[in-house]
Amino acid sequence: MGLFSQRPAAAHVTSEHTVTVRYRLGAGPSGTATDIASVGGLETRLGEAIRFAKAGEFEGSEVSEGELFLYAYGPNADALFTAMRPALTAFPARPGQALLRYGPDSDPRARETIFEL
Repeated sequence: MGLFSQRPAAAHVTSEHTVTVRYRLGAGPSGTATDIASVGGLETRLGEAIRFAKAGEFEGSEVSEGELFLYAYGPNADALFTAMRPALTAFPARPGQALLRYGPDSDPRARETIFEL
């Protein structure tokens, strides 16, 4: 069963494409101290990479029940993920997955692709 088997509600409803990343954190309800301490740095790197690539916006993160969710949106999910990928693969938490959604959250037929991190 993949990390996106039980997908949470999207943090941002938009007519844009979205990238939602989900990492399983270490032991404990909020992950390990190292995981939590490094989330701020990851958010900064993602925001900068997305802005530099002019690929969209980094919306933020959420930690819930030992999992970290990261949300970003833009006009092209592939370009957005390309900008984000170096920072995502460098983040130490595993397992991780990125869900690329090619259309608005309101469209149940929008294509989705999952990448393992």
